Amino acid sequence: MQPLAARPHGWDLTAIGTHWRIDTPEPPAPELTAAVAALVADFDRAYSRFRPDSLVTRLAETGGPVTFPDSVVGLLDLYETLFHATGGAVSPLVGASLARLGDDADHTLRQQGEPLPAPALERLRREGTTLAIEAAEPAAVAEPAEAADVVLDFGAAGKGWLVDEVTALLAERGVTGAVVDASGDLRVHGAPLRVALEHPWDPAQAIGIVEVRDRALAASATNRRRWGEGLHHVLDARTGEPVERTTATWVLAGTAAVADGVATALFHTEPEELAARTGVRFGYVRVFTDGTLQHAPGPPVTEPDTPEHPTPTWEIFR
Repeated sequence: MQPLAARPHGWDLTAIGTHWRIDTPEPPAPELTAAVAALVADFDRAYSRFRPDSLVTRLAETGGPVTFPDSVVGLLDLYETLFHATGGAVSPLVGASLARLGDDADHTLRQQGEPLPAPALERLRREGTTLAIEAAEPAAVAEPAEAADVVLDFGAAGKGWLVDEVTALLAERGVTGAVVDASGDLRVHGAPLRVALEHPWDPAQAIGIVEVRDRALAASATNRRRWGEGLHHVLDARTGEPVERTTATWVLAGTAAVADGVATALFHTEPEELAARTGVRFGYVRVFTDGTLQHAPGPPVTEPDTPEHPTPTWEIFR
């Protein structure tokens, strides 16, 4: 995604392995940029499966119990919603399935065996913010005979969640009208921002433009984080195999976490079913591998539609 206009001030940073840009109406104070950097670092130390010192790695290595930040409750609640809405295709336990295909902590990008489905979600035990891994017992857990190890991966919605946390921090510090752009997950407050939707097969082109205001836009595509023939980061947790039918999705929703999660879920489930099963109202664009496109604009920010919060404006180029 490429914003076509930005706020007059801001700064760049690297967060959870990707480039971010935060734009604000006024020059950011050093204390503000330091607070954002600290928030991002704390999130990474908790939720990265690529860091040897993260809580996710400790849980995978020890089986727990491991106590996470308070945010883990909302994160896992969102993942459970997506898990049930997609019939188990979206799961927070795909970490080892991704590593088996080469997306591992050492970034080997070499497949290490045939795809393996994610373990049963019931093996992740939750008590408040404390997590533990249940031993595999076929009699107690409905799990495939051969499944991957239990390793958390928050790639389906974690970046969007962090975008929301950064946006909330800015608001707490009195910064309104900011744009938080995390290279694929973007949240806008205040004046509308026109965003180009990158063509999945030609980064120099756009398939459309959407105007974002007081909401979030998330994108997911199989041409990103792709490292081999048919190998990419969007897996079906039920099989451990990369998806094939859909190439790219964009979702407009009230929060970046929801937009991020639904953008992933659209690779597996029809939008009408997702809306019915989750209760989430969203607009979307979906591009299939055969080049066809599906689009629905989504609802206004508030009901009924008002001049202050109009129905989202999409321009889709066929």
